Amino acid sequence: MDTYSFLREFADSWFLIALFGFFLGAGIWAYWPGQRQARQDAAAIPFRDEAKSCGKSCANCVAKSDVLKGLADG
Repeated sequence: MDTYSFLREFADSWFLIALFGFFLGAGIWAYWPGQRQARQDAAAIPFRDEAKSCGKSCANCVAKSDVLKGLADG
């Protein structure tokens, strides 16, 4: 058996099974309940540098004016 045929047979059978097992393992690891905090932290990355609002409706609120200014510019 030449090298190409051996590698082709290996890739078509065992290596495919190994990659599928890796795919399943990565999916299970990503959605494991212990990974919840890491997923939430990664999901919040785009919002880390936004101005925080106090929740009050002040007339001269810096966060509120920045948002309105961004809407007017954009």
